[in-house]
Amino acid sequence: MPHTYTDPSGLSRYGWTGALDQTFTEHYEAGLVPARISRVDRSLCTAITTSGLVRATFAAPHPPDPFLTPCTGDWAALRPGAEPHLVTLLPRHSAIVRSSASRSSHGQVLAANVDTVVITLSLATPLDAAKLERLLALAWESGAQPLIVLTKADLAADPEAVHAEAGTLAPGVDVLVTSVATGHNIDVLAALLRGTTVLLGPSGAGKSTLGNTLLGEELLATGTVREQDGKGRHTTVRRELLPLPGGGVLIDTPGLRGISLHDAADGLERVFSEIEDLAADCRFGDCSHDTEPGCAVQAAIQAGELPERRLRSYRKLQRENAWAASRTDSRLREERDNQKKAITSHLRATYRFRDRQL
Repeated sequence: MPHTYTDPSGLSRYGWTGALDQTFTEHYEAGLVPARISRVDRSLCTAITTSGLVRATFAAPHPPDPFLTPCTGDWAALRPGAEPHLVTLLPRHSAIVRSSASRSSHGQVLAANVDTVVITLSLATPLDAAKLERLLALAWESGAQPLIVLTKADLAADPEAVHAEAGTLAPGVDVLVTSVATGHNIDVLAALLRGTTVLLGPSGAGKSTLGNTLLGEELLATGTVREQDGKGRHTTVRRELLPLPGGGVLIDTPGLRGISLHDAADGLERVFSEIEDLAADCRFGDCSHDTEPGCAVQAAIQAGELPERRLRSYRKLQRENAWAASRTDSRLREERDNQKKAITSHLRATYRFRDRQL
């Protein structure tokens, strides 16, 4: 009997749609139910289902692969019962990925199926342009829409000046100045959020405080920051998905001290779009924007139209991204070689067994 999409228990509140339901048909036929991953703790995850919250087991992929491991925001097919088990993940339409903290060739998925990335930076400390550019590259590469939120406006001497500076660093991205203490622009921010929103930023930026304000209750742990540098402790220790009062869901993430890029070439092009546009007018197609004649990028720097810092930052992030990509390629080659060796070893064992039978 065909499954009819009715969503009687409000799973659509967490982002479930009729389109997703259609793709789930074969899983329904196998006796599985849809679930959204709220948080992950080692080999267990908290999942939201039509029956409410459940704790489910899952089998870690072998060899380990973060892209195949459940993450907050994932949609999954769950086998219900006394001991619920996550069977498979549904394809992600977006994912925030950075290089793993271990500096291995694997990426680390911070959140999945995100629609809006709120890059949260505190106005209580000077704007770090390089950090903002990294966060923007991470956000654009995910496939979601970035939104820059400058917090703690009540502690800033000239918030509008920082607003203008952030705007020049983020072409095509809205920038909003806010203050939880005074309520400034909180209603505007709430109106801008659609679908699944993730809060991303360094420790001490006020992500959890902002999240609690948007949620309407104290659900996220908050902490103090050091006066000398404005940095805070990681009060958020794991990613968690919570419904917003006005619709949609919110994912809070631990503060990011290390923001290493992983396969973010497209994101970098979006962040530094003005350099990409200028490069199209260079005399040589392979111009390195250094000493070549007819370089439109260097001409813009000399004319004061492009800060030299922007070009240096772009080059640095490109080198970092290329290094991460080379490590990934090396790992994939090693995995393929190991697979070939395993197949060869199996065949040799098979031949030896056959020869002994003759």
